[in-house]
Amino acid sequence: MNVAIIGTGYVGLVTGAGFAETGNNVICMDIVQEKIDALKNGIIPIYEPGLEEIVRFNMQEGRLVFTTNLQEAIKEAAVIFLALPTPQGEDGAADLSRVMLVAKQIAQSITEPKVVVNKSTVPVGTAEKVKAIFKNETKISVEVVSNPEFLKEGAAVQDFLKPDRIVIGSSSSSAIEVMQELYEPFVRTGNPIYIMDEKSAEITKYAANAMLALRISFMNEIANICDRVGADVDSVRRGIGSDGRIGQQFLFPGVGFGGSCFPKDVSAIIKTAAENGYEFKTLKAVQEVNYQQKKVLVEKILAHYNGKIAGKTFAVWGLSFKPKTDDIRDAPSVEVIRALLEHGAKVQASDPVAIPGMMRVLPESESLQYRRKNMKALDGADALIIVTEWNEFRNPDFNMLAASLKDKVVFDGRNIYDPEKIREHGLTYYGIGRR
Repeated sequence: MNVAIIGTGYVGLVTGAGFAETGNNVICMDIVQEKIDALKNGIIPIYEPGLEEIVRFNMQEGRLVFTTNLQEAIKEAAVIFLALPTPQGEDGAADLSRVMLVAKQIAQSITEPKVVVNKSTVPVGTAEKVKAIFKNETKISVEVVSNPEFLKEGAAVQDFLKPDRIVIGSSSSSAIEVMQELYEPFVRTGNPIYIMDEKSAEITKYAANAMLALRISFMNEIANICDRVGADVDSVRRGIGSDGRIGQQFLFPGVGFGGSCFPKDVSAIIKTAAENGYEFKTLKAVQEVNYQQKKVLVEKILAHYNGKIAGKTFAVWGLSFKPKTDDIRDAPSVEVIRALLEHGAKVQASDPVAIPGMMRVLPESESLQYRRKNMKALDGADALIIVTEWNEFRNPDFNMLAASLKDKVVFDGRNIYDPEKIREHGLTYYGIGRR
């Protein structure tokens, strides 16, 4: 099948490469010339495990090409996926301007029937708005489908190739048939394809992310209670996670969630609710808990030093909002580092892949330095702060770590260390909800 992908961010590039991997002819379009030039040369603009390999392979096989020309991209395509940014506005609503603009451009360019698919995360009612554009701008038949993505950054390629489920929202039997044919290779082991109306598909994505965000914030509050009563949240997590109605996933407390999805999607569904006369109180609480949770680690640091950290040097391990990605959008590390600098401390930060992105937000200065090797960040440091749970941080040379830190203190914002093991090396340990 001939497929066009409009937008080559996380979702668009993974989607395009994934469809090419199953034999489809895919053309990916983006308006950013530098990005397209890089992709044509096999340079991937984002860090995502496994993505570079399948992009390059399918380019070599001639199944995956890149362009900045919209008309070229959609000319032969039977299915056009919109994988465009829908950034959060000041009022919390998703900004649909790019989706609407591209829909209008497509309507003015097509010469034969198409299936147009909203792959971007969009509010309830977006499919109706896109349908209206095609109805007003062209007499050619266009079927609009809502097909939300469920890709986890850091595991997006595997999530696409081996999905838990596929959600297809459409009222058109012919469009549903096309979509089922396109996705059939990915669900041969029996994972479901759910067919529903467009509005239900749109809200399914927001509901899924909002539920996961709620679980994270709930566990963060449980961890804060554990801190106050002397319990250990890791024991609590295991105890409740064994309940089949709850399960083990997304029960790990820390310094709050970030990234491109959870903060934006929680805000968007709260806004949608408000526009329809409903106050989403639980998700408003999730937002507030997450905002406060990003301060918890700094509060522990200030408490340890009696509020006097001016002149102290802190090694910070982990900048991305989660492991296996270079995404720093709404990352807790940004707030932690800013707070340390505001209190007069110095920071030596390390991350396997996120340093370039962080330097655009917080440039290097006399007080903030970046180190590619995490052990180098310990040089001259008084204490260590863990903000992102990269695997390479989990088992360092603790003897060297203890010898490097002047104050021999570890602030573990992700609970990746065993407190007893840390203390055996003469280190003081602070976790989130740990005894």
